[in-house]
Amino acid sequence: MPSTTIKYFAFAHLPLHLQTVSKPIGELADQFETMLPDGPEKSAGMRKLLEAKDCFVRAALDVPKA
Repeated sequence: MPSTTIKYFAFAHLPLHLQTVSKPIGELADQFETMLPDGPEKSAGMRKLLEAKDCFVRAALDVPKA
């Protein structure tokens, strides 16, 4: 069964400039979701990856638009 956090790695709904940041992290999360067995360490890792993704997307909000 997929982890409960994988849904938060979706990126298609974001504007293109934020998808550029979010997509590689979402793809990495998908790889870990299928590669690793469920358990407390996977859950902790997915939560931390989600936290990092959120930080990077917020940082991208501050990039001046050309």
